[in-house]
Amino acid sequence: MTMDSSNQVILKSADEIGLMRKAGRVVGETLQELAEQVRPGADVRDLNTYVERKYERLGVIPTFKGYQGYPDVVCVSINEQLVHGIPSSRILQEGDIVSIDLGATVEGFVGDSAITVGCGFISDEAQRLIDVARNALWAGIHAARDGVRKGDIGAAIQEVIETAGYGLVRNYVGHGVGREMHEPPQMPNYGNAGTGMRMRSGMVIALEPMVTAGRPETFVHDDGWTVSTKDGCLSAHFEHTIALGRGEAEVLTLPG
Repeated sequence: MTMDSSNQVILKSADEIGLMRKAGRVVGETLQELAEQVRPGADVRDLNTYVERKYERLGVIPTFKGYQGYPDVVCVSINEQLVHGIPSSRILQEGDIVSIDLGATVEGFVGDSAITVGCGFISDEAQRLIDVARNALWAGIHAARDGVRKGDIGAAIQEVIETAGYGLVRNYVGHGVGREMHEPPQMPNYGNAGTGMRMRSGMVIALEPMVTAGRPETFVHDDGWTVSTKDGCLSAHFEHTIALGRGEAEVLTLPG
């Protein structure tokens, strides 16, 4: 592991990225399993329990548990809830859209990813919102490689969201990932192409666009964690941890 002294970004070695690949695979596979459990009548707390039991069985550290006081191992945010929803005894309903955000620490390194899925039959508008958020993430991933500017990545994400006519949340951003869940650099989901720091091979970052069907303004609930849209509109969130190289970035948080 080396430090880029110009911006305090920690560059990862090939061996360290290999360890992060292990953490990412755990997260990707677990999210895939959780997505299959999102159905009408499901208890949100059961999703949290599933992760607890799986991680205990695998000897994996739940990255979110206790992070800045967060009480659980997974974030579950529903409909107008954007991010950081604390699992409750809420029962999922037909037509809900559910964002699941999850981290895992394996051999000292973190994987971090999020998906948004529909519960049963969802409206065409809800499906379009989910599709745009996912496409925005992949636009950022395809733009990320050695030598590009940070603004190139943000601009690619922004273009997909704003072309679709959706709200782009700006006060929550992506970030570097490594031994800590949040490392430099911050990675906004917007930007001007050709501007910002130059990205380098060995950087590992999490891109995570957050998209709203209405206005992008948000507020934090009294629990101190759950973030919702101010206007009550639907929201969607996707995230992958990626490693930058000479060619296209490697997505570390895909299922194995």
